[in-house]
Amino acid sequence: MWAWMLHRVTGLAMLTFVGLHVIASFFMQQTASDLATSINTVYESWIFQIVVTFVVIFHGLNGLRIAALDIWPQFQVYQREALWLQLLIFAPVYGLTIFILIQHALTGS
Repeated sequence: MWAWMLHRVTGLAMLTFVGLHVIASFFMQQTASDLATSINTVYESWIFQIVVTFVVIFHGLNGLRIAALDIWPQFQVYQREALWLQLLIFAPVYGLTIFILIQHALTGS
């Protein structure tokens, strides 16, 4: 149940992020306003990037799991195992990504 809810929340988070990003990019090009600059400052923070990375990786892997179980309905009985497999793939991918993001944040590159 938590994967179902988190999939919906991460989908809405990505939709919100992309919408705000498009609006901020538009205002940055048209007006170069302080609001657009402050929004871009938030986007560039490493904490925000860690959250966005979690949202994108979890949503993508969960979507692949859902699609695979829809394509092969005989594997529906293995929902729990598929979720564990998803988490086993998610953990090292997200961990490596976080390591790289923090390394870049600490070195300033």
